[in-house]
Amino acid sequence: MIRDFGIQEIYILLAAARWTILLTVSATVLGGVFALFIALARVSIHRWLRVLATGYIAVVQGIPALILLFLSYYGLSKTGYDLSPMVAASISLAIYASGYLADIWRGAIQSVPLQQWEASTSLAMTRGQQYRYIILPQSVRIALPPTVGFLVQLVKNTSIVSIVGVVELARAAQLINNATFQPFRVFIAVGLIYFLICYPLSLASKRFEVKFNAYRAS
Repeated sequence: MIRDFGIQEIYILLAAARWTILLTVSATVLGGVFALFIALARVSIHRWLRVLATGYIAVVQGIPALILLFLSYYGLSKTGYDLSPMVAASISLAIYASGYLADIWRGAIQSVPLQQWEASTSLAMTRGQQYRYIILPQSVRIALPPTVGFLVQLVKNTSIVSIVGVVELARAAQLINNATFQPFRVFIAVGLIYFLICYPLSLASKRFEVKFNAYRAS
C-alpha cells in the first residue's frame, strides 16, 4: 500500500537524524582520542614514532570510509568478532576521523612558533609540561576552525552506514521513499535536515577562523 509523505514521515526522518548525530559525536570522540596520540607521535622527537604515525595517516586517508566500514563489519566477523551494525559503524567512522583529525592537529601543533618551544625549554619544562601549558593551548585555537569544518564532512559520510543496516537519516529516507514513491519530497526533506545539521557547523568554523585570524594579528 502506497502511503503519502506527511507529518509522520517527517517525524521518522527527524528520529533517524538523531542516529546521524550520535554517530558523528561517537566518531569524533573516539577518533579524537586516538587522533591526539597519532598527532603527538607525528611530531615526536623519535623517528620511529613519526614514521608509524605518518604511515597510519597515509593509509587511513588513502582508504575510502566505505571500505573501512566493510572491514569493520564483514571483515571482523570472519575472525570471530560479530559486531552489531551500530558498533561497526562507530568504529569505522572513528578510524576515518582519526586519520584526518590527526593530520589537522599535527599541523596545528607544528604551526606554534619555534620561539614558544625555546622559551619553555629555557624554563626547564619537561616535554609533557611544554605540551600541557604552552603548545596544546595555542594549538587548540589554531585547530578549532578546520576541526569543526571536518565535522561537516563527517556528518555527510555517516550516510554510508545505511549499507550495513543502520537506520540513520539516509537509510530512513530510502525506506520512506520505498513506501511513498515520492522521491522528490522525501529527499528534499532529507537534504533540508542535513543542511540544518551542517550549516551551523559551517558558520561556527568560519567564526572560529575569523577569531583565530584576529588573534594572530594581535
